[in-house]
Amino acid sequence: MCNDYRLMVDVASIVEDFAELEIKIRFGEGAPNLEAREDIKITDLGPIVRTIDGARNEPELVQRRWSWPGPNKRPVYNFRSEGREFSSNRCLIVTDGFYEFTEPKDPKKKRKDKWLFTRKDEPIFCIAGIWRETPEVGQAFTMLTMEPGPDIAPYHDRQIVILERDAWADWLEPATSARSLIKPLSAGSLTVEQVG
Repeated sequence: MCNDYRLMVDVASIVEDFAELEIKIRFGEGAPNLEAREDIKITDLGPIVRTIDGARNEPELVQRRWSWPGPNKRPVYNFRSEGREFSSNRCLIVTDGFYEFTEPKDPKKKRKDKWLFTRKDEPIFCIAGIWRETPEVGQAFTMLTMEPGPDIAPYHDRQIVILERDAWADWLEPATSARSLIKPLSAGSLTVEQVG
């Protein structure tokens, strides 16, 4: 499952992209200082957009830790979406690409092959997530997962939930059914390239 993603755009670009969808981002904690990063890994800070107390018209952009400690102390960085509604604490995980790893095609290679997935013709996209407060690490988020769509199935047997742009505002509204928004992208929505 996804344990590495990328974000190479700045805060102004994120705010502008959300504004095109009539989603006005606020900075309750001040504008986060986002650096372009090729690799955001488990336990790193990453930018999320969320609402507090169901205030759909006031989404905020904050940085939070990716993953919280699970019952066995291992990080919970991916969370199955099947059969759940997620009626609170939803968030949008802002990215411009994510990675999957496969066994190397070359048997002499020791490292796995690394694949970068991006959205065709979109500078950023959002992964459906949830966040929670934990005594160990404070507020943290995780990515929701589902059965793989056609672009990801050749690389992995699960995938993160990538939301269509017109579903971003709905994901921030807990009254909207999560199940109605969680679906695979159509074939050809993602560009895939081998990297690293």
